Amino acid sequence: MVRIGVLSDTHLRHALSGAGFLDTIEKTVFRDVGMILHAGDLVDPSVLCAFYPRTVHAVRGNMDPADVCLPLRKVFEVAGYRFGMMHGWGAPDGLAERILQEFSGDSLDCLVYGHSHMPDCRHLGRLLLFNPGSAISPRGGHRASVGILEVDGSGIRGKILPIDEHCFGPERVKRG
Repeated sequence: MVRIGVLSDTHLRHALSGAGFLDTIEKTVFRDVGMILHAGDLVDPSVLCAFYPRTVHAVRGNMDPADVCLPLRKVFEVAGYRFGMMHGWGAPDGLAERILQEFSGDSLDCLVYGHSHMPDCRHLGRLLLFNPGSAISPRGGHRASVGILEVDGSGIRGKILPIDEHCFGPERVKRG
């Protein structure tokens, strides 16, 4: 089984200022994952260094500088399953469907996205739609969260994990 840590919308302007927070996520929630997906709005691309030496897939979000060398859209395979990843744009209503249109020519098993800061883990037919929410600035009354995807021969399963206030401290964990 492949376990994948998923996050989005970290919005860290200086990765060093969030280094302790990212290190805590890496050493607790993501301690036994083999891969990391970041669905955009890193703001500081060095955020990805917190997860070295794992394989990291990331896309550029609307708040990321244009000179960040990340794709807007990405398709890749994990254990024979096809993943699509894109940050997103516009209002939260219909966000997953708009992004899905961008992958209309691709046969995907899982679509990972961000932008809304609100978690989403649901199936649309055989496709898993997955948004981990935001670990730092949740919206819509949701708790700060990240996600885990588990991939094996039986398919892809997703879990949204609220960030534990006892682990990170209430001053770093916000409710939307």
